[in-house]
Amino acid sequence: MLGVVFVGPGEVRVQEVPDPDQPPPLGALVRVALSGICGTDLHLVRGHLSGVAPGTVIGHEFVGEVVAVGARVERVRCGDRVMASDFTACGRCRWCDRREHWHCADRAFFGTGTSFGPPLAGAQAELVLVPHADTTLLQIPDACPDDAALLIGDNLATAWSALERARFAPGESLAVVGGGAIGQLVALCAQAAGAGPVIVIEPNADRRRFSEAQGMLASDTGEAEGVVKSITDGDGADVVVDAVGGTAALDAALFLTRHAGRTVSVGTHTNEQWTMPVARSFASESSLSFAIGDSIRTRDQLVRMVVGGAIDPTVVIDAHVDLAEAPCAYAALDKQELMKVVIKARP
Repeated sequence: MLGVVFVGPGEVRVQEVPDPDQPPPLGALVRVALSGICGTDLHLVRGHLSGVAPGTVIGHEFVGEVVAVGARVERVRCGDRVMASDFTACGRCRWCDRREHWHCADRAFFGTGTSFGPPLAGAQAELVLVPHADTTLLQIPDACPDDAALLIGDNLATAWSALERARFAPGESLAVVGGGAIGQLVALCAQAAGAGPVIVIEPNADRRRFSEAQGMLASDTGEAEGVVKSITDGDGADVVVDAVGGTAALDAALFLTRHAGRTVSVGTHTNEQWTMPVARSFASESSLSFAIGDSIRTRDQLVRMVVGGAIDPTVVIDAHVDLAEAPCAYAALDKQELMKVVIKARP
């Protein structure tokens, strides 16, 4: 089969790779219809994740059709149209019982090598092997389009998890640092949750215009402090979400949060250390937390929101490409010429 593989920092290639094995007793084999390129994939290709060996099939966002199931799979059946979480979980341990699936000892993250657990081949390919299929996969309702289901599996789940972690309440102000796909979806989720003013802080002018077209305020990075204070009576935002990752974005997010406000980071972090402004944070009674999207926990709710029309996550998609065009799509995303790309596994 064909798959998108990591060659080395800055390079991916579409090539023949071995078909997956037949599924184990609790697993399933999925024929991929669509896969997505995520910001985490960009970090991977840039060489920021040390656990990815050359030749790794990458990608962790996908929807498709189940073509084989293991003997102990109970819920998922051959022929099912399914969405997937970007990582696996057993569904039976104490972490899964707490609905904190990311901390499951059986977690494996598709297409990221050993960066977040044991290696698991990715989904930017024609077929993908899915462990713990009854937990990792979910049948897609007829009323939910494939594009939306793809985003529910990771990007939308991550955006919603930011608001969950922040305990976001209707009427509160929100600032989002970073206007990529996840940052835009955080803002859209906040609107769906009854937010007060929402501002997206983004240096890319096209992405700022996109935010404004969706009903948000938008600001360049250098003007963010003044804009946020102007719409919050000088206080700062009730909640600020870092949707970029890295130390500079964390610093910016903390600085824009009001006294006793909440800052949440959902950007991918690869730095081992960060110097937190502890004295200022203590005096401000700041709260800082981190969240990783968990679609296993949130997808039922998100599907209902999508089907009911509360949110349309597909507005962030600006390109559909064939598998052979994936390297060009990665290059365009790296240059911020595109925001969200969906790969069609078959023409």
